[in-house]
Amino acid sequence: MDADYFMTVARQAMWILALASAPILLPALLSGLILGMVQAATSIQEQTLSFVPKLIVVAISLMVFGGMILGLIGDFTVSIFERIPDLVR
Repeated sequence: MDADYFMTVARQAMWILALASAPILLPALLSGLILGMVQAATSIQEQTLSFVPKLIVVAISLMVFGGMILGLIGDFTVSIFERIPDLVR
């Protein structure tokens, strides 16, 4: 067992983190950008006008992609637990 093994696990964990967070962060980013442009164009600076639609977009994203995200994290967790016997040897 050497450092390459743990670096591989860390690299996989970072990749899983990126894949799990992207379906939520990207729609929130796009909705915030669009709402910011609309607020700048109309000179409406109401805070709830930008917060509530982003909250709705994140909730919809979680409903649509939540199962995929949980499956991805679950598969990674199972693969980590399956590697435990290799670490003990």
